[in-house]
Amino acid sequence: MPILQVENIHKSFGSTEVLRGVGFTLERGEVLSMIGSSGSGKTTLLRCLNFLETPDTGRIIVNGEPLFDAKDPATHREADKRKKRLHFGLVFQNFNLFPQYTALKNVTLAKELLAKEQPDYRQNKTAILKKIKYEAAALLNQVGLSDKMENYPHELSGGQQQRVAIARALALNPDILCFDEPTSALDPEISGEVLVAIKDLANRHITMVIVTHEMGFAREISNRVIFLSDGLIAEEGSPEEIFGAPKTERLAAFLRAVR
Repeated sequence: MPILQVENIHKSFGSTEVLRGVGFTLERGEVLSMIGSSGSGKTTLLRCLNFLETPDTGRIIVNGEPLFDAKDPATHREADKRKKRLHFGLVFQNFNLFPQYTALKNVTLAKELLAKEQPDYRQNKTAILKKIKYEAAALLNQVGLSDKMENYPHELSGGQQQRVAIARALALNPDILCFDEPTSALDPEISGEVLVAIKDLANRHITMVIVTHEMGFAREISNRVIFLSDGLIAEEGSPEEIFGAPKTERLAAFLRAVR
């Protein structure tokens, strides 16, 4: 069974139809890259998956459980959205770190807030917070920031901030890790360190959906690539098929333009 099933997603903003019936599946441990021109619907699709936008039609199923079904009002409840988002970790292109907190606190904060809702929190507060801090430190070490845990975002480079954001997304153990143009806000010489961190996740078979403009990176890291155009999946295939043998002139023209 696929870990993620996306079926017939439509999304409009006013009279502008951004997604026009997008569907795909994702297997556990797979890396899926989404490519396409600006305005093709990539980020909107990612935001629908993370319940930051509500699709107009379609279904989103994770581990066989329908998290969203446009025809089932029971799946539309606002109160359930936070729980549904826990299935997905999202790394934004502009980091979105809390400037008033250290790198370590940025990583622990969400898990600490969730822990407070547990019935045994008061009795085991010290042990729970110690465990959360230990796990967060291990994640920061994993992304090469063991010496920056007490630094604030303004004391970190863009690449370091993005790696903190990756650690933060991993802290809640999501089923699927999503990246929205993870290097677009970085200088080229800095973006490499973020790409290395993502490659390490791929090597550890973390399930990922990556919206990217880095064609070489997508070709190297992906198991499958989706080419979005005008709100539709125009082509889908292996990196070799997408980059080496495009079937449509639309994809071929896109690849010529970005090379």
